[in-house]
Amino acid sequence: MKVSETTLDGVLVIEQAVFGDHRGWFTETYSEAQFKEVGIDINFVQDNHSFSASKGTLRGLHFQRSPMAQTKLVRCTKGVIYDVAVDIRKKSSTFGQWFGLELSAENKKQLLVPKGFAHGFMTLTEDVEVQYKVDEVYSPEHDRGIIWNDATINIEWPINIKPILSSKDEGAPKLEEAEADLWSSKE
Repeated sequence: MKVSETTLDGVLVIEQAVFGDHRGWFTETYSEAQFKEVGIDINFVQDNHSFSASKGTLRGLHFQRSPMAQTKLVRCTKGVIYDVAVDIRKKSSTFGQWFGLELSAENKKQLLVPKGFAHGFMTLTEDVEVQYKVDEVYSPEHDRGIIWNDATINIEWPINIKPILSSKDEGAPKLEEAEADLWSSKE
């Protein structure tokens, strides 16, 4: 397993070994023991799976407030996405900064998005499936979001089109208005 740090403290790119032969390939997408060996000790409690039919679908930017905040381990199992994490820890030196990378069924990369970060992705192909583990269950009363095109964050989405959004994501507030105030640089 290869773990790469990003420009945001705690956001990690994870690449597992892939073993292939004439039949196809095999990979372990998650191994508690292997993750603990590299210092990632997270108790995942739920797996989620989303499907997006159209290229240009944007989901996010989502987060949950404490005490129901979530760490996410995200991977794309069909198609290609541009996956983004935004630092929403107000006392962090990287508050409001973002990191993004392409996740695909082909590259098999995963993005670890810890508590204190908003998360979102844009589909770059049709018929996309994304699977992710979380360490806390979904809590509607703690569920929050940030608008995808907030100029203060200035995410450089790879497709320059009007994205396909849910009504919830379309009406999300800007970062300065988002309820992300429970985070400190230690969380």
